[in-house]
Order: sequence, then structure tokens, then C-alpha cells
Amino acid sequence: MRITYGPWGETLEELAAAARAAEAAGAEVIWLPELHRSATVSAAAVASATSRAGVGTAIALAFTRSPMIIALEALDLDELTGGRFTLGLGSGARRLNENWHNARWEKPLAQLRETVEVIRTIVAKAHTGEPLEYDGEWQRLRVRGFRRPYQPVREAIPIYLAAVGPQLTRLTGQIADGWISHELSSPAYLRQHVLPNLLHGLERAGRDRDRLDVVVSGCCSIDPDPAVARRRAAGVLGFYASVATYKDFFAFHGLAEEHAKVVAAFRAGEPPVVPDHLIDPLVLAGTPEQVAERLAAYRGLADTVKLTPAGYGNAPEEIRANQSRIIALIRELTS
Repeated sequence: MRITYGPWGETLEELAAAARAAEAAGAEVIWLPELHRSATVSAAAVASATSRAGVGTAIALAFTRSPMIIALEALDLDELTGGRFTLGLGSGARRLNENWHNARWEKPLAQLRETVEVIRTIVAKAHTGEPLEYDGEWQRLRVRGFRRPYQPVREAIPIYLAAVGPQLTRLTGQIADGWISHELSSPAYLRQHVLPNLLHGLERAGRDRDRLDVVVSGCCSIDPDPAVARRRAAGVLGFYASVATYKDFFAFHGLAEEHAKVVAAFRAGEPPVVPDHLIDPLVLAGTPEQVAERLAAYRGLADTVKLTPAGYGNAPEEIRANQSRIIALIRELTS
């Protein structure tokens, strides 16, 4: 398995420094999320701070920018990284798109398929002067007389998709270069739910398994005291459990009742209570030795592991200490 990392920083300078440290420790890709920062701007900051590791968005929201802007940003980031960039896209939830971004979120499966097709068209042809045309149900492109006056590093940039539900996971197997999980994905869920759907999509498209990079994300909390590590991860569990879309995910792990309580607390404006038995199956929490053992359970299932420090609800000094321990573990695992 490749070991990769999603760094944290209170400033972009600190984010870039964490990326450099992770690269030096052996992380093969540095991933940047989109919530409190722009994924593409963060990726640009990290691109200039690293020289060997890949740089990817995990994920950028697919429907809040036009496909043209996404494609141009991807081309620029591929140039900045010298061909090390991976474009990770996700649909996001309806509430996030409509209430936060005033973006259209209808039939996300069809929208995402067409968005990926348009982005690939622009990346491949924007420098040639050929007409850029696409006529879909959700995406339309009519560009004539345009030629991007810069030679691209590559005419095809890898596109990974984030997927939770079965239909979107199957689509990922059909069209994407990689699949990215959210920060909670147990080996059992990967084996029984995700991989069968990815393989279904691959088979439907006539693609081999080695055409798809399976990236499992792990919210990671390391401490000499396992109880401290678990409580530090509680905020991340509370964040994901507050999203009704993940109902089936929690039910799969026998946590439907706990999930319903967290959703109810969120809707009532109350802080969710996250019990330890909700944390243990879904988060990489514990001592360095315990986390390394948990990571080993993904071998043979995932091609890549993306580690991220538990952030929600934790003070910056706590996140920094945890991040340092994770980067130390990466160095140990890759040496």
C-alpha cells in the first residue's frame, strides 16, 4: 500500500511546512480538502513546497465551479507540480451545494459523469485550438476560436472521485482513475460494500482492476494514551454522523441508533455525544503500534491509504502534536 497524507495547518505556510515534512517522511501523495479552504489554492501552496510527492485535491467540489475553471486550475496545478497533480472531485451533499454555494445539485450521478467528461475534453484539447464541444443533459460546452497558449505538461490528468453510495461507487469504477473514501471507512466496509461496487463498474466498462487506485482515507489520532487518542477523534465522528446521507454507512457497522441520536442533536443545535464504541470501528486511534496494526488490516483491500489528523473540536496545539506523531509513523512505515 502507498502511504499518503492530508496535512493540517493554521496558516498556509504551516500547511506547506507539514506537507514538506510528510514528503520527507515518505508520504507519496499530499492531499488537500475543501471546506475551510479552497482545495485548489491549498494545492498550489503545497505544490511549491514539495518536489517529489504527488499533490491532489481530496476533494474539490465538482458542482460549485464550472468544468472550464476546474480544468484550467488542474492544468495550472499540473504545471506547478511538474506533472504530479491528481484532481480529486466529489459531488458533496445537497445541503452543502444549495445552501452554501447556491449551486445546482440534481441527479448528481449524471451531473458528475458529464462534468468529468467535459473536464477531460478541455484538458486534452484546450491547447490545440480545436472546438471544445459537449452537449449533455447537465453540462454544455460551446467554445470556438479559443486556444490556450501554453503547452500542457500532460494531455490527461488523473481524475479520482469520492463516492459513498453504491451507484456513485459503481460510476467511479466505470470512469475514474481512482476512488477516494471519506475519513471513515473500515476494512469490513471496504471489503463488503465498496470493492464489489467498484468491480461492478470496472467490469461494466471493460476495465482491469489495476486501472483504478483505491484510496481509503483514515482519520488518525495517535497518543501514548489510547483513551486520549479516541476522545480527540470524537469531533470527526460527530461531524460525519451529523450528515443524514451517511445513514446506511453507520447502519452497516451496527451504529444506526447512535447515528440517529447524533443527527437529532445536530438538528436541535446541541453538541453530539459520541461514545467510544462509535469511535473504535471507524477511526485509526490509539498508540503508534495500535494504529500501525489497524493500518495493516487494509492490505490487500486498498492500494493507497490517506492519513489525516483528527481536527474537528481540537485545539491547534493538539492537532499539531497529533500531526507530528502521524508523520513520525509515516517515516517508520515507509523506511
